[in-house]
Amino acid sequence: MKPSPEELEKLIHQTLRSLPARRAPLSLESRVRAAIEARAALPWWKQSFTAWPVAARVAFLISSAGIAKLAIMAVVWAMAGFDGAQLANAFSTQFAWVQTVSGVFTVIGNFFGTVYRAIPPLWLYGGLAAVAALYAALFGLGATAYRLLYANR
Repeated sequence: MKPSPEELEKLIHQTLRSLPARRAPLSLESRVRAAIEARAALPWWKQSFTAWPVAARVAFLISSAGIAKLAIMAVVWAMAGFDGAQLANAFSTQFAWVQTVSGVFTVIGNFFGTVYRAIPPLWLYGGLAAVAALYAALFGLGATAYRLLYANR
């Protein structure tokens, strides 16, 4: 009589449960222990963020928030038309050189704006299409190279 799938599953389960547990090879055990010790010996800044000291985490979060605020202020300033006069008036006592740097960036921005307006839209669309085609070709070549070199292994 042929056993049912449930009976067969039960028999295999009992047979596998009766086998003794296998011990890991000594070489594997020593390598794992060495890797754990090496990870524990890393300095705190090379470990996970949660393993950092609380003071370092707080300092990192505060500095990250400050950098984000500066980036947002720069974007708002750029979207407001690079009004260097308002910025220079606000910081004229501490940063007298800001007005000079602002003037340089204004000239550079005006130059690139003039160049951008001088390029015909068809050229811009053609350039975007060419970049998209090159990106697709790069992706395709990468996938093909992967299939040829690594897929058979």
